[in-house]
Amino acid sequence: MSNESFVVIGAGQAGGRAVEAMRAAGFSGHITLVGAEPHLPYERPPLSKELLTGDSTPFQVMFDESWFIERDIDLRLSRRATEIDRRLGQVRLDDDTVLSYDRLLLATGGSVLTLDLPGISLAGVHTLRTIDDSRAIAGCLERGGRITVVGGGFIGLEIAASARQRGCTVTVLEYADHLMGRALPVEIGTAFANLHRENGVDLRLGTGIAGIEGGNHVERVVTSSGDVLDADAVVIGVGIAPDTELAIAAGLAVDNGIVVDAFCRTSDPAIYAAGDVTSHFNPRLERHIRLESWQNAQNQAIAAARNMCGRDEIFSEVPWFWSDQFDVNLQVCGAPLAWGDMIERGNIAARDGILFQREGETITGAIGLNRSRDMRMVKRLMTMDKTPSAADLANDSIGLRDLLR
Repeated sequence: MSNESFVVIGAGQAGGRAVEAMRAAGFSGHITLVGAEPHLPYERPPLSKELLTGDSTPFQVMFDESWFIERDIDLRLSRRATEIDRRLGQVRLDDDTVLSYDRLLLATGGSVLTLDLPGISLAGVHTLRTIDDSRAIAGCLERGGRITVVGGGFIGLEIAASARQRGCTVTVLEYADHLMGRALPVEIGTAFANLHRENGVDLRLGTGIAGIEGGNHVERVVTSSGDVLDADAVVIGVGIAPDTELAIAAGLAVDNGIVVDAFCRTSDPAIYAAGDVTSHFNPRLERHIRLESWQNAQNQAIAAARNMCGRDEIFSEVPWFWSDQFDVNLQVCGAPLAWGDMIERGNIAARDGILFQREGETITGAIGLNRSRDMRMVKRLMTMDKTPSAADLANDSIGLRDLLR
């Protein structure tokens, strides 16, 4: 394979781990990594947490520039891919450079969603997706100002918690009637609503944003209920959309993400995809899913890279993600179609327990609050397809490790 050329579009976590895995798998051909940002690949979880609270170094990449030089990775940063010519096996960049490929990996991630509102273009209105976004928001928090966060999902709540830890006055507007409602049940939303209110967040459920007011800079927010809130900054945290524009233009199958099989292959056998942008087939769940998580961005990219190098490895993992807010660690395993009639272990209301979702005798999902060690065992239970009884799952005096036997 030393004469072949691989091109990776997207230099985020997935793209960075992919090129690392290609070299680790013994691929000695030419590798080009194309990234729209000027930065070397980095991981995104700290952007809404440590980088906002000041609890970590200002910016940390996965690999320094010498790593890429030593491994002969052709870096094309601050460049966007504008066209894929599948017939010729070529990618065109925004500077009209043409890259030839034998195999191509799309790791384009997602594009942050915003809102069509009066005042949305005012200075002081932010979204969070990149390191530069995080730096801009951190600058607002340093001044201890009045921050309005729009969206009560994971990112919005992590930003709210970080802002409160920096001494800011924080209001969260969430249009739904409970937090994190797209992914988690009302019991978890209620526990986190109480957590944020106890920590001084002005949390307004069932309330959206109608507009933003000010001269050149944000001064006020108008809510859907007509309230007017003074604000020095607004952060819109309403999610991301998979960045599929390039794939659609190339004629690849797209359905809530670039459709890939269990080997990370798209509808074109020479093109693979990994990370937030994919709707991938998970054999465990027997359906396609799209995940926005650190685990998926890393592990699916590694699997795709190995398969581009000639392996035939099925990517099949129990989905897992986490969120840290104030002193509570939230972890979720699995991706059930719905949460309901769950088994409680510990005390979720006290933010110290686990909720299990089962289908028949099989655990299809679990949500843990401040149960990091237990959730490692839960993930093993699910990976091994163990089927403990409901009574054993609920009994906190029985160690989850014992249920692995």
